[in-house]
Amino acid sequence: MVKTSTPVYQKIAADIAGKIVEKHYLVGEKIFARSYLASQYNVSAETARRAICVLADLEIVDVTKGSGVIIKSYDNAAKFVQQYNHTQSMNDLKKEILNCISRQKEDYNFLLKCINAIVDKTDRFQSINPFLPFEIEITKKTPLLNKSISEINFWHYTAATIIAIKRDKSLMMSPGPYAVLRDGDVLYYCGEDNCQERVKEFLYPTS
Repeated sequence: MVKTSTPVYQKIAADIAGKIVEKHYLVGEKIFARSYLASQYNVSAETARRAICVLADLEIVDVTKGSGVIIKSYDNAAKFVQQYNHTQSMNDLKKEILNCISRQKEDYNFLLKCINAIVDKTDRFQSINPFLPFEIEITKKTPLLNKSISEINFWHYTAATIIAIKRDKSLMMSPGPYAVLRDGDVLYYCGEDNCQERVKEFLYPTS
């Protein structure tokens, strides 16, 4: 997850400005010394000093040695609070977008991992089962209908071996050279991966 944060001293300055806007502190009123602010917000004296410096730079307060911190401007405090809240909203939106991108990357990596696992399992399965058969249906569109395997020289033209023929609800294993191709038969054959195109072109020539 992507993390963004606002400096603590800015948060303290914004909180003090917010109290000015809410009239907890009035213009002309003296507010707590740096050491008291450090104790109140449970931060170091340096962090409290930086928060006061932010308010002084924005002319929200006056810092006079020996007189402490005096509230100077309600309007400047209101402008600072508005700007701070706007910035926080933008930071929250940025954080949400970055978190969304991070989640998408995690999802992508998980998907990639799954795909690699599937490919790996497929490769292993094929190495264990090198004769995983292909299949093709015989229809009336083939010019080789009603001819025997031997007659059409199936292996010679396709480099594939027919290992079974499914006809209706029966399966003929190792049909042999004299088996005849009938309409509706499903041939199961083995061969190299590229033999599928040769078998298809042989049974259903395009030219």
